[in-house]
Amino acid sequence: MASTAVEACQWTVTALARYAPATISVLLQVHDRLRCVAATGSWQVFSTVPPQTGIVGRVYESGVTAVVPDVAADPDYLPVRPDVTAEVCVPVLDPAGRPIGVLDLQWCDPVELAPWRETAERLAARLGARIVALGGPPAESRSEKLLRHAAALTSAPTEWDVLSAAVTAARDVSTLPAAVLVLAGPAGPRLDPPTGGPGELEARIRAELAEAGPAALGRMVSRAHRYGAGYTLGEPGHPPVADHEPLVRAGVRTLIVVPVGPAGEGGALLVADERLLRPDPTTVNLVELLAGQAWSCLDRLRTLARLREQASSDPLTGLRHTGPFGQRIAAATPGRTALLAIDVDGFKTVNDTYGHQAGDRVLVGLARALEGALRQGDELYRIGGDEFVAVIEVNRPEEAVRIAERLTEAARRTGRTISVGVALPRPGESPELTLRRADQALYAVKRHGRDGVHLAAA
Repeated sequence: MASTAVEACQWTVTALARYAPATISVLLQVHDRLRCVAATGSWQVFSTVPPQTGIVGRVYESGVTAVVPDVAADPDYLPVRPDVTAEVCVPVLDPAGRPIGVLDLQWCDPVELAPWRETAERLAARLGARIVALGGPPAESRSEKLLRHAAALTSAPTEWDVLSAAVTAARDVSTLPAAVLVLAGPAGPRLDPPTGGPGELEARIRAELAEAGPAALGRMVSRAHRYGAGYTLGEPGHPPVADHEPLVRAGVRTLIVVPVGPAGEGGALLVADERLLRPDPTTVNLVELLAGQAWSCLDRLRTLARLREQASSDPLTGLRHTGPFGQRIAAATPGRTALLAIDVDGFKTVNDTYGHQAGDRVLVGLARALEGALRQGDELYRIGGDEFVAVIEVNRPEEAVRIAERLTEAARRTGRTISVGVALPRPGESPELTLRRADQALYAVKRHGRDGVHLAAA
């Protein structure tokens, strides 16, 4: 008489409870978890159980009944109530013999388990056949989908992972096949990186929006932030506003647009379909929730990245400082990695004569000049007041000297001079000792009049 799979499970539990003085539950597979759809005899049950977790997960994965006369001796037992002593868990199989869930019974009083095993297996077989006849286990609800995707967004380790999780969630929750994020960038609004959309519509949307350019994207984002979320009614024969014409050219007939993040910093999430549909307001609300969650996760990752950068960078010059420098020289390659110890000539006089603000301006100007004189891949660190170190990869010591001479020329163009000591790590030499030899070479330059380069002995 049951009209749904959930009703069939609830009536099975209710009927079985009349004869079995036990805690009874039926768990069915919903997406990637076992969901408890019917239960009785317990103060609390687990709403969902991850796969391979507990006796129920073991039975579901194996398709083999578990008879546990002493739950205290089974490490997989999930405690539901404190007085349980024994458990019988049987798989609920479809007519082809594939597990679709489990029927679980737990007793607190002495019980003969063998007869109950036979009864439970017969009931589970009939229940499995009835569930399949009714269309299979219940589908994942919208709230469950939202919870699953929110967890995926929260745990995403990188911005790309957040963007990928956001568009995947938008497709899944809205049931529309295409989703695209437009986010603010240094040169104006930009499309998020492709994340493997399931069909051609998403590719066409990207192509049309890319051709339309940042100005058109900006108008679309501004519209979403100014007026809020919007969606099409699925009524044919009505022209779109000009901002949406690129989407119509891509073949879009159904569109949900929701703002992402704050105006000026965030963007917009577009979810679309080629079919003429009428999204219900609840779907739009769910997409808005996802967009809000995605922005929170994206903003958190960006904040953490800024904090890490601040923690590893000199606040005055923006160069990396001693912590990252120590990690870099620890990976120095003997004979290839050159250390250039750099000291600003006469810097104390600048501070004493013109003040520390003038000294700071000198350091910032020199930092920019030295960075500009280095090659792609070379690294510059500030390790003290007016002390810098460049870490470069070279084939010969003479190459390191030439680069050091380029640095002295760049410093002269700022109106200052520097002294540079050059050292290449010896086999088996510690990074600290290499840096000490570079410093000694630097002091040799100072002794001979400054404004020059000296190579430490190999």
